[in-house]
Amino acid sequence: MTIAAEPTRSIQTLFVQKETLIAAPPDVVFETLLTPLGRMAEMNLKIEPWPGGRWYRDLGNNTGHLWGHVQVIKPPKLLEIVGPMFMSYAVASHIQYRITEEGKNSRLSLTHQAIGLLSEEHIKGVNTGWEEILSAIQAAAEAKPRK
Repeated sequence: MTIAAEPTRSIQTLFVQKETLIAAPPDVVFETLLTPLGRMAEMNLKIEPWPGGRWYRDLGNNTGHLWGHVQVIKPPKLLEIVGPMFMSYAVASHIQYRITEEGKNSRLSLTHQAIGLLSEEHIKGVNTGWEEILSAIQAAAEAKPRK
């Protein structure tokens, strides 16, 4: 067995905070964020919407990638997920989606915090990825008919 320090790698942190105003009520926004959209749908991501439920990429034949577990779910206001997310290395992430009502609209706030041996590729790409996801949630929620 070999144990060695990696002098070229260090623990890093990641903090992303984004929000968007969506012309839909909180229950519609919450339902929409539980639905894989865009790139998430293409990757066949699934979420089990209960405490401890998995958020995972289903590749079929009992194969795939665990992205995280539901830590907190309080429809239609809060969803928190903990796990490695899309990073297959030593890292811990916490994702929080918070929905607040603003008149006839909803404000969707996203916070992603991570710590670990984060790759430069992920540090640079995560910002764009979350923007795409929030835009897809906004478009899909606003396209749903209002009751």
